[in-house]
Amino acid sequence: MSFTSLDSLGKTTLMLDLISQRQRALGSNIANVDTPGYVRRDIDFSQYLGSMNSPIETKLSTALGPSGIMEDRTRSEIDIAEELSEIQKNSLMYSMATRRMSNIITQMKTVINVGK
Repeated sequence: MSFTSLDSLGKTTLMLDLISQRQRALGSNIANVDTPGYVRRDIDFSQYLGSMNSPIETKLSTALGPSGIMEDRTRSEIDIAEELSEIQKNSLMYSMATRRMSNIITQMKTVINVGK
């Protein structure tokens, strides 16, 4: 299987979508810190970051279904400091993904300009 910029574009787009969904889930956790019975939500896709050459779309769609947000029933209460830390990590992942997307677009522009 060959690896092309279009493959990379799709994977990076998927990562940006997941990062966006995770940001919403983490924000919801903070907003509902005092809500009785609220179950913490998150997206755990760190296992897919190291295998960007594999068919990530298939693995993620199988594991996550139509929505990437999953309930975390292992923790009964929400720790604000931990949620804020996770938001910072998510922000760093967003920065990396947007830089990757920018590089892909630059590579595509270069290919188009060379082909003229």
